[in-house]
Amino acid sequence: MNPNRVDSVVDFTYGALIFVSVALILAEGIAVGVAFGLGVLVSYAIHVGWKMARFDPRWMTGEVDERVEETVSEEVDERVEEVLTEEVDERVEETVAKEVDEVTERVEEVNERVDRRPREDEVEERIDEMAEEQREREEESQDEGSDTN
Repeated sequence: MNPNRVDSVVDFTYGALIFVSVALILAEGIAVGVAFGLGVLVSYAIHVGWKMARFDPRWMTGEVDERVEETVSEEVDERVEEVLTEEVDERVEETVAKEVDEVTERVEEVNERVDRRPREDEVEERIDEMAEEQREREEESQDEGSDTN
């Protein structure tokens, strides 16, 4: 026989007996039902003790250790992942915000410098004005030179 099937059948039988005790409480009275139910529960406790005694304690300890290790490992991995994700997200957000602010400031500085520089048409206009002034001075100096001669 398969030990797992025998255990399942025995557990099911004890469950059925507990149900019978509840039915006896309803049908025959509380004293009979409670007495029967207590008998079932005591025999079930003895059965569970017997099942536990037949297992190898080292094997059970190993199984428990393995399960605890798996559970703890999974929980630690999940928690570490959550914390790291939060930390990385916060740091990336802070860093990106800081970098964007710095770049924005630099762009504004460049825009101010560009705005202060004369535009091409202003430069051409200024060159034309200076050339005109230079011509006028040359003409005046030629006029003065021809007056003195």
